[in-house]
Amino acid sequence: MNDRSRAVEALEAALGHSFAKRALLEEALTHSSVGQGQKRIADNERLEFLGDRILNLMVAEALMARHPGTREGDLSKRLHVLVSRETCATAARKLNVGAALRLPGGETRRGARDQDTILADAMEAIFAALYLDAGFDAARAVFEHLWAEEFDKLAEGGYANPKSTLQELAAQRKLIAPVYEVVGREGPDHAPQFTVAVEVPSLGRAEAKGRSRQEAEKAAARNLLSMIETH
Repeated sequence: MNDRSRAVEALEAALGHSFAKRALLEEALTHSSVGQGQKRIADNERLEFLGDRILNLMVAEALMARHPGTREGDLSKRLHVLVSRETCATAARKLNVGAALRLPGGETRRGARDQDTILADAMEAIFAALYLDAGFDAARAVFEHLWAEEFDKLAEGGYANPKSTLQELAAQRKLIAPVYEVVGREGPDHAPQFTVAVEVPSLGRAEAKGRSRQEAEKAAARNLLSMIETH
């Protein structure tokens, strides 16, 4: 058994679901860059399309149950955060989806296994695969486990999507949009660590580290928001 096979097996264990139709799981984990131009290879774009709708339904259903008196506008704001690329990528990292992805060697070398966009797309595709293999309840059980912390963050007033929150704050105060800059990169290509700075004139500047540029940007935005709160 190779490393990827072990990662796929570990992913099934983390999901708590053994796929009856294993081709669905393989499709959900196959990036569109694999075997480009070869029609026989099914990638995860179609499953992503379905999974995006399933995720939106699960989030909307959960929000209405948790916030029975909340108006549509406020529910929509919460939904936007909970279905965002950043939130989906965070869930995928909890499952170590990156290690189970089917990617060409070149994509792996450039760090694609830890890119927010690729992980988020795969997470949505996995929800579709769960739904097609075992029904809506199977997908919802995984969703409720993975998203519990994100709902708690919103309930506590935390920053589930700090980049969006910072951008909205800058817009409200009629300031220039946040500017992000990679100020450091260390570690090997397969496990880099980025240092990113974010600055908003009149609000301040903050830095943070992350395993990907996106993760570091998110952490830097969260740090700047915390600094603004304490001043």
